[in-house]
This record gives sequence, structure tokens and C-alpha cells, in this order.
Amino acid sequence: MLGIVDLTVSIEGVRVLRNVGFELQDGKTTILIGRNGAGKTTTLRAIMGLVACDSGTIWLDGEHLEALPGYQRARLGIGYAPEDRRLIPDMSVEENMRLPMLALNLPKRETTDRLDEIYAMLPELHVMRARAAGSISGGQGKMVALGRALTVARKVLLLDEPFQGLAPALALEYARTLGQLRKHRPDLAILITESTPALLDRIADRTLQIERGEITDSSNHEVQTCISSSTVARETETIVSGSKSMRS
Repeated sequence: MLGIVDLTVSIEGVRVLRNVGFELQDGKTTILIGRNGAGKTTTLRAIMGLVACDSGTIWLDGEHLEALPGYQRARLGIGYAPEDRRLIPDMSVEENMRLPMLALNLPKRETTDRLDEIYAMLPELHVMRARAAGSISGGQGKMVALGRALTVARKVLLLDEPFQGLAPALALEYARTLGQLRKHRPDLAILITESTPALLDRIADRTLQIERGEITDSSNHEVQTCISSSTVARETETIVSGSKSMRS
């Protein structure tokens, strides 16, 4: 379980997060909803150690993370897929996915096993594995970023605006993957930020609302862990039709 207590963050003297607190339970999916600038991305970056915290605590299974750099948090099993993907364009898709495991000095056999697991969940990544990351579309890059995050996300997976800008077909595939994650990683705690929660409502166990850096609302859901293709298709149409960008 990952927990945040009274987390406060300022960027360039501007208070971005104000006493944010919540828990991510093992095997549960939490959706963090808010407008642009509400503090969603900063929350994820704070968990990963990519921005400094003014005050508050972040812990994983009882271990405090505030003093740990980002790579050590990844070593503890936290995977992060940023909204802007952050792929290295001159490296292949597979090389980009191997990077976190190389940084963690994982044994060759374990690295291979984790890649095989990712390719089983995201077969389209296997097809494009030899392509340069700079040659794929933005939507495909989001799928690569998800796969890369899953290589280290043994306990917690953080996804920042995963559906932003995805074309309908890719949004459908992404939603299917999230719905099936519970089969492959039943104990994984997942936190997803979104501006439009329609699609994720079917897989959310809990929804949090953030506004001006503060958690303003929380609700729990009775959900099914596996969603049907027809349900995903209907919800995908809803979110994609409301998206400002339809390009992948």
C-alpha cells in the first residue's frame, strides 16, 4: 500500500499542492480527476520524487520515501508513465523499455521474463519492438510508455492522462489493457489521472477529485475487474468524442 499524508508542494514559489492525502490500496484502481493545472501531474511527480515537497509524507509498505531519489522509488516497485511519454527517439521501442531494468541492474533472465510479460499484455509492442521510438506516432508512444512503466511497476503503477490525444483504436486497446491488468497483476495498486473520467469509470475502485491543489471529493465504486469489449467500445467513443485532440 502507498500512502500520502499532508503533502504540500510549491513550484517556483507558487503553492501547487495543499495538504494532499490519500492511500492507494493493493489490487485497487484509483482515478484522480481534475482540470488542467489542478495538481494531478504534480501529485504523480511528487510520488516519483521528481519534484521537491515542502512538507508531508509519502510511504510505501511502511517505508518513507521522501528522502529517496526517483530511481530508488522505481527499485521499490513504482512505475510511472508520464503524459509526454519521455521516450528516447534514437533508441528502439524495446531499448526504451529495457532502460529502467538496466538502471536497476536486473539479471538478464528477469529482464527477458518481464519483457515477455509486457509483450503478452501489449502484443502491438512486440510488433514494433525494433522500430526507432522517434518513428512511431504519439499514441503508439503512449503504449510504449505504459509498457516501460510496467517493467518496474511490481507494486504501484502511475499513469498520467493516458488517453490524452489517443485515436479511437488506440484508446480502445489501451482501455482493454487496463481492464486486463488485474489478471496479470492482481495485487498492483494503480493511480490514473484524467480530465475526462467516462472511460475509466468502469475500472475505477475509487475516484478522487482535485481542485487547486486540494482533494475536494472522494467516492468508492463497486466495479467489475474485467470489462467486456462492447463496454469498452461504448465508453471509448464517449471519451474520444469529447477529446480536444483526435490525432495519435
